[in-house]
Amino acid sequence: MPNRLHLYNYPGRNLKKFTIDISSNFITNLDNRIDLVILVGGLGSRIKKYLKDIPKPLIKINGRPFLQYLLQTLSIYNFRNIYLLCGYRSKKIFSKFHKKEYNFVKIKCIKENKPQGTGGCLKKIQNILSNEFIVINGDTFLDINFNNLINYKLKKDEILIAVTKKKNNTGSKKLINLRLKNKKVVLSNRGNYFNAGIYKFNKQFLNEIPNHSCSLENDILKEKIFKKKVLYFKHSGFFIDIGTPDSLKSADRKLKKNLYKPAIFLDRDGTINKDFGYVHKKKNFIFRAGVISALKFLTKKNFYIFIVTNQAGLSKKKFTLLEFSKLHIWLKAYLLKKGILIHSVEYCPFHKNAIIKKYKKNSGYRKPGNLMIEKIKKNWEINLKKSYFIGDKKSDKLAAQKSKIRFHYTKKNLYKQIRGLLA
Repeated sequence: MPNRLHLYNYPGRNLKKFTIDISSNFITNLDNRIDLVILVGGLGSRIKKYLKDIPKPLIKINGRPFLQYLLQTLSIYNFRNIYLLCGYRSKKIFSKFHKKEYNFVKIKCIKENKPQGTGGCLKKIQNILSNEFIVINGDTFLDINFNNLINYKLKKDEILIAVTKKKNNTGSKKLINLRLKNKKVVLSNRGNYFNAGIYKFNKQFLNEIPNHSCSLENDILKEKIFKKKVLYFKHSGFFIDIGTPDSLKSADRKLKKNLYKPAIFLDRDGTINKDFGYVHKKKNFIFRAGVISALKFLTKKNFYIFIVTNQAGLSKKKFTLLEFSKLHIWLKAYLLKKGILIHSVEYCPFHKNAIIKKYKKNSGYRKPGNLMIEKIKKNWEINLKKSYFIGDKKSDKLAAQKSKIRFHYTKKNLYKQIRGLLA
């Protein structure tokens, strides 16, 4: 196993390489999902005049809450749960995100009854976290491939943190003078790196956090750095922190520029996999010719990949929502292992002949209706002029035409078809 782990920044505009300078030990079990914690409890004192009584992570960037950008991007990866640790104005975060699901990742909000600091709030959820977990700040966006962080296996007592050059620092005052030496983080007055706000921990680490308010960075991680227990990975790609007035003012332009790119919209049954009718089990999910190669190619070309699928089998009791979800959790993990990112799966359970009452209706979400496509367009920064829809039915074509997206019927080999379209 090599001593340097190469990570690729994704899903932003430019695919760049950076490195973890540590020996690699990968998890290969596709079912070994870990939890992600997002710290969203801060007061946002430095940008208070822009907040208008909302929590900082809910401030709108290009018309969408900043936290929505984070959840959409992070749910691409194989997380089990995303926990939002809330404090200030927590009801507003709860009402928008609690018990929601993004790309088959469950979102769960947890409220601090009183301020516990970035360390104390983690202690609160010690008993529900996976054995390894990742923590990020809810006011920063880093363009990295979290798949590699998920799959990196920490040794006992190790902590992994993201660091970036000081020139990217937009106002952080926590762990700002860092030097990198012998694969470890070192505190130094002359250090030219600073903490970028992404951490990976073993669950046992939480035993060292006291049962009172404390700072994860200043009280806990500093001590770990002195003990030479903190490893690093260097991030040199896109970074934005909305915590200061200057960075907030430029966030709309910078974030849109980073995330704006073309998309491929794909029907599922008959386009991605062979259509045997109501496919809902892994054993019956057979990829069509060239699909894996096509999806790899699209990921390397920096395309969004969206699956848009009618699933009347849910309404007709052919399979359950749990069975459908399990299949797509497996599919996401399987494709991630091959370096393929599926950004979102939109599915419509509604049908006029449904057996299940709540699903019995005509819906604009069901193709040839185009509301699934319109939902994706509303939530993602898509270059529609360079985007395509590929499907195998006339209903796919009609839905694409309504949303003014170029449509092509599925051909025998999807990889050859995609290469031809993008040539």
